[in-house]
Amino acid sequence: MQNETAQTTSTQEVKAKRTAKNSVFLDLFKDKRYLLALYKTLHPEDTKATENSLTDVTIENVLTDNLYNDLGFIANNKLMILIEAQSTWTLNILIRILLYLAESYHKYFEQNGQNLYGSRKVKMPKPELYVIFTGNKGGKPDTISLSKEFFNGADIDIEVKAKVIYESDTEDIINQYIIFCKVLDEQREKYGMTEQTIRETIRICKDRNVLREYLECKETEVVTIMMSLFDDERIMKTALKSERHEEARETAVRMFTDREPIEKIARYLPTLSLEELKEIEAEVMQLA
Repeated sequence: MQNETAQTTSTQEVKAKRTAKNSVFLDLFKDKRYLLALYKTLHPEDTKATENSLTDVTIENVLTDNLYNDLGFIANNKLMILIEAQSTWTLNILIRILLYLAESYHKYFEQNGQNLYGSRKVKMPKPELYVIFTGNKGGKPDTISLSKEFFNGADIDIEVKAKVIYESDTEDIINQYIIFCKVLDEQREKYGMTEQTIRETIRICKDRNVLREYLECKETEVVTIMMSLFDDERIMKTALKSERHEEARETAVRMFTDREPIEKIARYLPTLSLEELKEIEAEVMQLA
C-alpha cells in the first residue's frame, strides 16, 4: 500500500516549466505598479511618470512561440524594449531585438493612423533597448551592438545597440527579478523541475524581501504559471528528437549508398539501433 501511494505521488507530481522565469517576467510587469517601478529604475530623473502615463505595447508570441520574454512599453515618448536573455548568454538576442523593434514600430504606426507611404514625416518614439541577463556577468559587456558582434565593427547601414543589465547590489525591481531567477535555478538544482522547487523559491524570496509583495499577493497564480504537465518541454524535446532522428536516418542512407560498412555507420550514428540500420541498409540495397 505504501509503495502504491509513493508511486501515485510520483506519477502525479507536476513538473515546472523550464520557461517559468519567462512567464513570471511578463506577469510581473503587466502590473502597472511594477512596470512603473521598472521605468523609474531606468529613468529616476522622470519624477512626473505615473502608471497612467505608461502604455504597454508588448507583442505576444512574436517569433518566440512563448519561449522567450520580450517586454515593450511607451513612456514619455520613449519606446522601451526589454529582452530577457535568461542564464544562457547569446548574442543572437540582438537579432531578436531588431525584429521586435521593427514589429513594435509597425504596430505603433498602424495604431496611430500614420501613413508610411504619405509625404508627411511620421512621428515615432525614441527607442531604448535593454537586455536583462539573469546569469553571472563574468567578462560580459555592458553594451552590445549588431555592428560589433556580427560585422566586426564595420559601418553598416542598420545598427542595434542594447544596454545589458546584470545582478547588482541594489534593491530595485529589476534586480529583485534577477535574484528571483537565481534562487529558482538554485532550487532546481536541488529538487529538479518540481512543485517543491517553486514553493521553495517563493518561500526564500519572500524571506529575503525579493518580490515579496508580488509573491504574497499572487502566490497561487505564480505557482500555476510556473507549472505544467511536461507541455512545452516535452513538445520541444519530442520535436527535436524527431528532427535529429530523421537527420541521422538520412545520413545513414548516404553512407550505405557510399558502401560504408554497417559497423562504421553504427559508431558514427549511435542514436540509430543496429536493427534500424539493418532496415535502412535493406531499403538502400533494394533501390540500388
